[in-house]
Amino acid sequence: MSTPKKSSLELFRLRKTINALASKEGNHTELITIYVPPDKQISDALNLLRNEYGTATNIKSNVTRKNVLDAIVKAQQKLKLFKDPGEKGIVIFTGALPQEGGGPGTERMESFVIVPPEPIKIFLYRCDSRFHTEHLQEMLREKETYGILLVDASDATIATLQGKRLDIIRQMHSGVAGKTRAGGQSARRYERLRDMQLNEYFMRVGNHANEIFLPIDTLKGIIIGGPGPTKYDFEKGDYLNYQLKNKIIDILDTAYVEEQGVKEVVDKAPEIMKKVRYIEEKEIMQKFLYEVGHDSGFITYGEAEVRRLMNMGAVRLVLLSEDTDLVRVTVKCSACNTQEEHTIKYKDLADFEKGLIEKPCSSCKAPSLTIVDKKDLVDDLADLSQLTNTEVEVISTETEEGQMLKNAFGGIAAMLRFKIQN
Repeated sequence: MSTPKKSSLELFRLRKTINALASKEGNHTELITIYVPPDKQISDALNLLRNEYGTATNIKSNVTRKNVLDAIVKAQQKLKLFKDPGEKGIVIFTGALPQEGGGPGTERMESFVIVPPEPIKIFLYRCDSRFHTEHLQEMLREKETYGILLVDASDATIATLQGKRLDIIRQMHSGVAGKTRAGGQSARRYERLRDMQLNEYFMRVGNHANEIFLPIDTLKGIIIGGPGPTKYDFEKGDYLNYQLKNKIIDILDTAYVEEQGVKEVVDKAPEIMKKVRYIEEKEIMQKFLYEVGHDSGFITYGEAEVRRLMNMGAVRLVLLSEDTDLVRVTVKCSACNTQEEHTIKYKDLADFEKGLIEKPCSSCKAPSLTIVDKKDLVDDLADLSQLTNTEVEVISTETEEGQMLKNAFGGIAAMLRFKIQN
């Protein structure tokens, strides 16, 4: 059974968390990473950590030894919360991390538990000055399958590409005669025979491609390639199932049709795959901009209005720019418990917090305001979307439309289920 495709929001959140972990650094070699795959027992991981604890007692530096031992104990405590690693495994990061300002003496023990996006295959322990997130980062790269079909008049190759895994599934020879006419045959008759052979060969290639590509649930697109015009003749004909024809995303010139030709396509594939998501984003944004241009009443934008209509249940789809650099802050008065929420830019957060020191509460006038919660605005609206049965799309700024969402609409817009009467 195939794993359901993660939404743009889930991928955004995972990348954000893992990138944050990747950026953390310890003052010394004292940050613990442990990957526990599904085929291991929790007891295996606990035994490994017990052995590492014994080794760590020999560390000469008192501070480093204490931090490593504490990190191992914290990892053990986290592991004991699980009966088993589950279908995908568990990844745990623990360690004494420098707080704001850095330097020795500012460390605080922190721990993070990640359920990976797909089953992990390694049983790994590392003690380092950084967390080892590279295996998780590799999982977050696009894992949809792309079909590669190379064809010319002589040969054809069918392959699949998933992440970094390339599989050449089938190679075949056409058996079609060359363009040079055999002695004694009329040119017209020879061409007719050759066209028949070519058509039969194309049908054979198409049938094999249908058998290979149609059962793949995660098939995102098909790239056709080859030297010369033959690939265009194949693409124009009815040799591929209509479902596969709709998935053709590019036709490339390659110098070869064998394995070397497949590698040529793979070299160009990252940009092609990136283009696929851009196309999806452009289509979403173009639907939104169509409604804007026709003043249909089925869109809105701006945080306050989007939030208000979400709470009314009127929003079908929220569009959020991934470059929306805003944070939702909850401020509480410790004297009368009054709470207020504000949306501010991350760069202004420190000044905002300083400004609360002498600021009087709007209710009781006491200067007792403190920040009790901070949440990235994308996460805040995403949480609200779960309560209001609203879809969320996180849009990059790689397209002109994505730039427009950020710059013209403040990075926050929505498409509505019904018109709102003002």
